[in-house]
Amino acid sequence: MNWIQTSFLRSFLPDARYLVGVSGGRDSVALLHSLVERGYEQLIVCHLNHQLRGRSSDADARFVKKLAAKCDVDLEMGSTNVCALAAKHKMSIEVAAREARYKFFAQVARQRRTQTIFLAHHADDLIETFLINLFRGAGASGLSAIREISNRRIGDVDLTIVRPFLGRWRDEIDRYVRKHGLKFREDASNKNLAPLRNRIRRRIIPYLEKTLGRNIRQSIWRAATIAAEEENWIEDQLPDATDADLAVAKLRDLPVALQRREILKWLRARKIANVGFDVVEDVRSLLGHDAPVAKVNLPQDRHVRRRAGKIFIE
Repeated sequence: MNWIQTSFLRSFLPDARYLVGVSGGRDSVALLHSLVERGYEQLIVCHLNHQLRGRSSDADARFVKKLAAKCDVDLEMGSTNVCALAAKHKMSIEVAAREARYKFFAQVARQRRTQTIFLAHHADDLIETFLINLFRGAGASGLSAIREISNRRIGDVDLTIVRPFLGRWRDEIDRYVRKHGLKFREDASNKNLAPLRNRIRRRIIPYLEKTLGRNIRQSIWRAATIAAEEENWIEDQLPDATDADLAVAKLRDLPVALQRREILKWLRARKIANVGFDVVEDVRSLLGHDAPVAKVNLPQDRHVRRRAGKIFIE
């Protein structure tokens, strides 16, 4: 099976230097193996210890270190107290862990002078994220949150994120791992039904498939893929979000749908976490000629203000 699609091979040639995120779990181990098999020799394995599972987290780090040595590739390791980070910034554990990972990836990218990282998200991850965001009331941007190729600015680093497995299913990866006899680390927390993603995976999707009498995964994957492709086009049509301020008059003249998208893009460019519909609407309320307030609150004790025809963050 051609695990890394031809389009990826054309765009990301094996003789260049790339980062690859490796947790030690099944998916990332399979990704690393498939890249090495394809002749990617200048890989830099990136592993962040989240300090969430005590000795198990430390064992994951030791496993990845041995794996990188076995594959004869470079290794960069880091460690972050994700629980403390989540408490400090009033984030969920999942959001804090994701933010910590990307910050770590950006640091390594800057040090190693590369801008591309391979991550092991697959088709099941895509549909789980689609459903999570759908249940939260997300728009098209949220429904297309995971894309095969995306760009993310982290500090002063523009990171290109590549997900070669996004068209592959979890059971395909399982077969690949068995075929090649790959060893990996099991994360016991995946069986914990407290996190929403695990409930979606283990309860909601099986229930929907049983109730509807058919496999809904392919249909959801198709919808998410279409949404991602359309969102890419729409984002290209929007103005650049690097300006510090938004011009009230210019934004007011846009259709409501484009107002929301431009505000969302602008907030994300300012590193505002947990931006949802309510936050965007609060900011959009500042556009009104008779807006009763000129200030709205943002997550993490930040604020958006309107003054002298400009909207800005403080």
